[in-house]
Amino acid sequence: MTTSIGAAADAAGATASAGRYRWVICALLFASTTLCYMDRQIFGLLKPTLDLELGWSETVYGDVIATFSLMYACGYLFGGRLMDRIGVRRGLSLAVAGWSISAALHGLMTTALGFKFARGALGLTEGGNFPASIKAVREWFPPRERAFATGLFNAGSNIGAIVTPISLPFVVALVGWRAAFVLAGALGLIWVALWLRFYETPARRRRLSAAELAYIRSGDGDAPEPAKVPWLSLFAYRGTWAYALGMLLTSPVWWFYLNWVPGFLHQRFGVNMMASIAPLVTIYLIADIGSVAGGWISSRLIRGGMPVLRARMIAMLCMAVCPIPVALVSGVSGMWPAVLLIALAAAGHQGLSANLYTIVSDTLPAGAVSSVIGIGGFAAGVTGMFVAMAVGRILDATGGNYMVLFIGAAAAYPLAVLVMALILRRPSPPAGTSADGLRPVLMEQQ
Repeated sequence: MTTSIGAAADAAGATASAGRYRWVICALLFASTTLCYMDRQIFGLLKPTLDLELGWSETVYGDVIATFSLMYACGYLFGGRLMDRIGVRRGLSLAVAGWSISAALHGLMTTALGFKFARGALGLTEGGNFPASIKAVREWFPPRERAFATGLFNAGSNIGAIVTPISLPFVVALVGWRAAFVLAGALGLIWVALWLRFYETPARRRRLSAAELAYIRSGDGDAPEPAKVPWLSLFAYRGTWAYALGMLLTSPVWWFYLNWVPGFLHQRFGVNMMASIAPLVTIYLIADIGSVAGGWISSRLIRGGMPVLRARMIAMLCMAVCPIPVALVSGVSGMWPAVLLIALAAAGHQGLSANLYTIVSDTLPAGAVSSVIGIGGFAAGVTGMFVAMAVGRILDATGGNYMVLFIGAAAAYPLAVLVMALILRRPSPPAGTSADGLRPVLMEQQ
């Protein structure tokens, strides 16, 4: 007990004496995630306009969305490896510049084939955002702050989902829908200039104080890494499997919320596009709270002396409880009770995700973090394609009954936590591994 209290006091003192430059990095990651979701949502919000002006059917629109999903999965996989190869500074710059140009290209397209090309390029390049961001958090934050920092930058996904439906109608009214795509791309290029100006690894950042550098290194934030981590060797880590399966079970549910909640509100309560702004803003604001809260819970437990992985699992268990009531949403008679149930589920997802991403940093060497994030994102993206196909068929077969879909969404999170807990349990370590059975001894000694 005395040791735990002393460690907590030391951590508090180190935090107070350290600088705050690492939070500038977190703010830039928050901004890139916000831009990522803004560029992604513009297309969906403009669907009625595109259908009318270009004469698209639902099948054509669906094919364009499927192209994005497939290329996004590939972008996660290869983007993650790229970040580990060339580093976050160059890698994320290329990713954001690529998706900004791709977003702007949407404004020049006139055919479905052209939009497939632009949308596919957007998905491929946007796939690099999260692998790079998690790696940057791994480099710039000690373990006790990683989940909180991840929760903060991940909140940008909700801010992007809030800002876009509020601002887009005014932008389109002023400059037209084609120019809206170009404007979104220009914002991304401005971000790239700021990123190149302010980002370096902690050891190379001249504005970083010695005290803050020591604080970052108080975990393993800037520890030396092997020159190369073979890709196939990543599957020997239990952290890889826990993360990939956690993503596979939960990310398609989040995409279900993003893509089908507006349709559910329209079908169930007669909410049109303008009237849906308040409900959608409410959902994503509450999701933002969940994102930050999920990271804060585990960070607080770690500061109190709890082992890192145990703190992550407890935080994820707490957040996995939040989506359970959404199973009842189809039977709710009022719109706002339904919105609040969905918002609670979205908050649970975001809070769980903040810790799910951080498990990779906790269980793998820094040189492998982005690659593993890419593996999990690829698994989630491919699964999400099939889930999306199934959702459409279920709704067609049941006459638009969402009940079974929301029940499945509620069950996914407790199941994900159970699966991850079983993978990350502490069995007797096999020969050649460390005491926790998570990493090879060679990696532990780095």
